[in-house]
Parts: sequence; C-alpha cells; structure tokens
Amino acid sequence: MIIKPVRRELDADTSLRASRGWWDASAADYQVEHGDFLGDADFLWCPEGLRESSAGLLGDVRGLRVLEVGAGAAQCSRWLNTVGAWSVGLDVSASQLTHAQMLDAAAGVRTPLTLADAQVLPFRDGVFDLACSAYGAVPFVADSAAVMREVARVLRPGGRWVFSLTHPIRWSFLDDPGPEGLVARTSYFDRRPYVEVDEDGTPTYVEHHRTMSDRIREVVAAGLVLDDLIEPEWPADHERTWGQWSKLRGEMIPGTAIFV
Repeated sequence: MIIKPVRRELDADTSLRASRGWWDASAADYQVEHGDFLGDADFLWCPEGLRESSAGLLGDVRGLRVLEVGAGAAQCSRWLNTVGAWSVGLDVSASQLTHAQMLDAAAGVRTPLTLADAQVLPFRDGVFDLACSAYGAVPFVADSAAVMREVARVLRPGGRWVFSLTHPIRWSFLDDPGPEGLVARTSYFDRRPYVEVDEDGTPTYVEHHRTMSDRIREVVAAGLVLDDLIEPEWPADHERTWGQWSKLRGEMIPGTAIFV
C-alpha cells in the first residue's frame, strides 16, 4: 500500500534502492500501459509525441557509438541500431533490461545492454560519439550533476549529449491532467525530492526536482556546451493522456524540456 507522497530529504543510497525497486516491480505494467505509444523500436523523446525520426536532435547517427542512459526497455537504442548506429542501452533495473531482451527477440535486433547506475558509468573515457536519454535516469538519481560529469567523461571530444525530462515548471503543479493540474500548488524552488512510501515509511518511488537554472548549471559545470533547449508544444491532433500529460495542460504550460 502506498501512503500519500511527501517532499522530503533523502540520501543517495536510499534513493537508488527505491528507484531500482520501483522499476523492477513496475516494468511489466509500464510496458503494457505505454508500449503501444513507445513502440518496440522507436525513439520517442516525450509524451508530446516528438520523435527523433522527425526532430533529428542527434544528427546523422550512422556508424556512431551511442550510449542510452536510463534506457528502460531500450526502445530508443533499438531504433538507433536499425538506422545504422551502434547503441548501448544502460539501465539500473534488471526487469526493464529483461523486457529489452524480449523486444530484441521479437524485433530481430540485438541491442547491447548494461545494468548500471548512471551516476557511475562503467565505461572508459571518450568511447562514445553520442549519448541520449528520453525521460531516463536524470530525474531519478540524487546527484544528477554526477550524471552530467560521467556522460561528459565517456563522450569523445565534440560528442553530443541530448536528454529530455519533465519540464521543471511542472513541479509547481499537481500531477493531474485535468483543470486541477493548472493551478500552482508548491514552490518552484522547493528542491526536496518527491517521495512515495509504503506502510512502513520505506521510500518506494523517488524523483528529484531541479530548477531550469540548476539543470543548465549542471551541464555547464560538467564542461559541456548547451547548444539548444527545446520545449515541445502539444500537437493539435494529439489526444493521448499519459499520467499528468494531457492536451488541456500541454496547450497551456510546457511539459517537457529537452537539453542538447
């Protein structure tokens, strides 16, 4: 049973255990609920429906080595591997990577997979040309600045890192796709993690909020150059509701931020 969510401080180890446990337990349900939208081998940046095939944020990936950080069932890496890249899917959840293997078998695509914490990447310096993350890892770790440093380390000079996550402004609003989700309820500057706990008070799900300026500072501090920042608009013909993301809210306030 889940007790009401709270905003509270949480140490890094507890946060990591909660994320791994939640995704291990929820991977199957998540893939059933969202698999048709995500596709088996497709690159979806966000609930607004922006796909890499049309956005081209990674550029020409043919022949390039790519790391997907927080890959889940590796739909993005699988798509990259069908268009000429060599992409590795990394995730903290063994269950998510098991689903990745199942999708590989169904699609007839072999995707290299790595079980690891995004805050400590198990790769040598400068071995990847690109890194990407579509709503993976960055908001689920206590030290997202470490993720930026680690990605910068494993990229070759001139490499590119593109990641998407919930737009920071959304943290002021309830996770409600309806009218209640259009009213600011909490301070944008409250950086305490969002935590769901069980009956014993043990954290079972954690997300970490950073402001937009926090995110940019983490990127710059890692030695990276911010080339672009995209706030995808809600398409007029897009009717799907995904959790807190809906047409009503999407036409009023940004739901996603993509950093290049």
